[in-house]
Amino acid sequence: MRKAPLELETARLLMRRPRTEDAWAIFDRYAADSEATRYMAWRVHTTINDTYGFLTFSDSEWERWPAGPYVIFSRADGTLLGSTGFAFETSHRAITGYILARDAWGKGYATESLRAMVELAPRIGIRLLSASTHVDHAVSGRVLEKCGFVKEGVLPRHMVFPNLGTRLPSDVIAYSLAL
Repeated sequence: MRKAPLELETARLLMRRPRTEDAWAIFDRYAADSEATRYMAWRVHTTINDTYGFLTFSDSEWERWPAGPYVIFSRADGTLLGSTGFAFETSHRAITGYILARDAWGKGYATESLRAMVELAPRIGIRLLSASTHVDHAVSGRVLEKCGFVKEGVLPRHMVFPNLGTRLPSDVIAYSLAL
């Protein structure tokens, strides 16, 4: 397995492996925001310790696999905008996605960061990328489709979205991209 670079740049973004010193910015910008995390499969962070837990998880992913989470920054002013990256299922299959702070919505950052993940994936041995969205989160589905993902179908009662206020699994739309 070939290791991913610790940093990636696009026209407007710098993406890099998260560091301990990013904890408060991650917490403040998006992880503790109930609206930004609404359609995430992980709970909104209620304390900074939740964010440190994410950083520990990130480190373990980067140690075990060719890559893991990336934090996304604006190249123009250095503002933390969100996160993207990979969650590996096997050495050749990974899940991708993104989260952005609310003030970064609607500016094309999701598409730009996801395209960077799509371009990186085959260079580190990924042959199949997958992603899923809550059935009510059409904006995210459009971003995936702009980046070449194909809608596979609806998976009924597939995933719990803890920030929606229910413990019951919700329907998701599954997407994939063969590389």
